[in-house]
Amino acid sequence: MKKIREYCEKELGFREFTDGFLDELYKLLKSKKTKKTEDFIWLQKETEDLCRLLKKEGYEIEGKKTLIHELLSEYLKKEVDAVIFETHPLKMISTREEIENQYRLVDIMHRHFNGFEALEAGDYGCHIRYGRPERTVKVEEVLAEYYHAQAAALVRGGGTGAIRAMCYASLKPGDRILIHDAPLYKTTKITLEAMNVEIVKTDFNDFRNIEKELKNGIDVLYIQRVRQKLSDSYDEIRIIEKVRKIDPKVSILTDENYAVNKVEKLGAAAGADMSAFSTFKLLGIPGIGLVIGTKKMIDIVHEQNYSGGGQVQGPEAMETLRSLVENPILLGVQSLSVDEIVKRLNQKEVPHVEKALKANIEERIVLVKLDLPIAREVIERAITYGALPHPVGSESRYEVQTLFYRIAKVMIDENPVLSRYVIRINPMRSGPDTVIRILKDSIEDVMKKKQ
Repeated sequence: MKKIREYCEKELGFREFTDGFLDELYKLLKSKKTKKTEDFIWLQKETEDLCRLLKKEGYEIEGKKTLIHELLSEYLKKEVDAVIFETHPLKMISTREEIENQYRLVDIMHRHFNGFEALEAGDYGCHIRYGRPERTVKVEEVLAEYYHAQAAALVRGGGTGAIRAMCYASLKPGDRILIHDAPLYKTTKITLEAMNVEIVKTDFNDFRNIEKELKNGIDVLYIQRVRQKLSDSYDEIRIIEKVRKIDPKVSILTDENYAVNKVEKLGAAAGADMSAFSTFKLLGIPGIGLVIGTKKMIDIVHEQNYSGGGQVQGPEAMETLRSLVENPILLGVQSLSVDEIVKRLNQKEVPHVEKALKANIEERIVLVKLDLPIAREVIERAITYGALPHPVGSESRYEVQTLFYRIAKVMIDENPVLSRYVIRINPMRSGPDTVIRILKDSIEDVMKKKQ
């Protein structure tokens, strides 16, 4: 059953119970037991693919498809229950603190722009003094002060462009960069591979692992703020503070995407050389990112981005800034919605919801674990009730209605079986009643097909 084993592990996501499932499957195929074939509403494709493979391998499956489906359902449930379903969310600032952030940002704007400038769109082109639009320079000064950094650089390419600019300014071929032992975001992985650096991985959840690699010698420490795996619990700020005491010369870079305006302070405010993130995820216009950090490193970012075509123009900078003003309050409201949804789902308000968790795997979300492998079917139904079918920038200006979506790819890579049981819900601007109604109605619609 070598090919059957490969299919179970690679396609179905079996980890703990592969041998048990294959033993039971072999006994079933050798037995004379049969059952009338039924229509399946979950694991239909998986059952069909498995039966097709069994038949190709020479096994007789006549009258056994329903039995195979039942066995598959049983063992996939064992697999998903074997996964430790818990999270370690980032500590969010309060709604009151979000309000204070809005007040503080607008106060900083008052001190950088006079009344006439506040109503102007901004200039274009490379100013003779700065090599970029003058209004872009002033917006960068506002954002640097707001995020408690020495300097800031607006760049093109959103979060990906910001991370690339940060890496280009800090790394050279052959450098050793230490990252958390988890799947990297694809675009970050491409950037590091293209730069021909040596990637060293270790588990950041235990700081002793980082200490060990510091002794072995690294040039750059790269930290992604939000969680990549369910088990992640490391504290970025504590890591930065400890590393600075052990080896002040190591460059520290942080990816702050999905954490900005939600946490107390960013990496650059805690001693990292640079932090990067997308302003598009903060209600800004598409394609703009921000790098903040020490003046020395941000100057390098500006030098490397001297081309006129690479500049963020004055009007774009102003629109980005004005959009950022609205972001803190909306994030505070969204956080309240997430808290309420999790509370009500764990009070068993919706049938077939086994557990709900708050998470920061990518954006601030609710992870909903179902007691049946119907996550994909529920997501499809939710779209008909108005749920967004896919993220745009994740929490961008275009995403107003709630998002029902598959779990993050990094989670699927770690535990593939979760994709059949767990739904990722971001309420965006929706209230708890809307989200719970859509979830309940979608599950009911799926279950009606079973009757």
